[in-house]
Amino acid sequence: MFQVTPLRRFAVAASAACAAVVASSATGPVTAYAAGTAGAAMPVAALAGATSLAPPPVREEDRVSGDHLTVTVRHAGDRANGTFELYCHPGGGSHPDAGSACRAVDRNTRWDRDAFAPAPDGGICTMRYGGPATAHVTGRWAGRPVDATYDRSNGCQIERWDRLVPLLPDLRPAAR
Repeated sequence: MFQVTPLRRFAVAASAACAAVVASSATGPVTAYAAGTAGAAMPVAALAGATSLAPPPVREEDRVSGDHLTVTVRHAGDRANGTFELYCHPGGGSHPDAGSACRAVDRNTRWDRDAFAPAPDGGICTMRYGGPATAHVTGRWAGRPVDATYDRSNGCQIERWDRLVPLLPDLRPAAR
């Protein structure tokens, strides 16, 4: 059987400490003491110093507004190889078709679904080979970090690649 007493003492001490900190912030410096466990007393200043009430510092990647992706494409042919920067909301960067690329990623962005998620494990994929092209996409999208790799090694990977055209180059065979 477990004991509730230590947890209750902790809750009472924490409640008293919170009340003292709130009171000190509303009325200035307070010399009151918050009662701790087993009759021990602790100054309010010591309680406030024990745990920081300030929010964590803002990270540099959180200061950047809008969405930013870096796309590196290899083995896709001279016209498509390279590293491109893409900024969305507002659009821009060195990507050859920034507006359409942003719309392609927006189109695949859904609540509670990663637009850059890998193909599901155990999926049934056709045994087609789409060529040696690879892509690596990094950055931030919808406030979340992105680090995704793409290839065209089977039907599932080809479909995943084609879903993000024109963010990734269109390597589908031309219609005859």
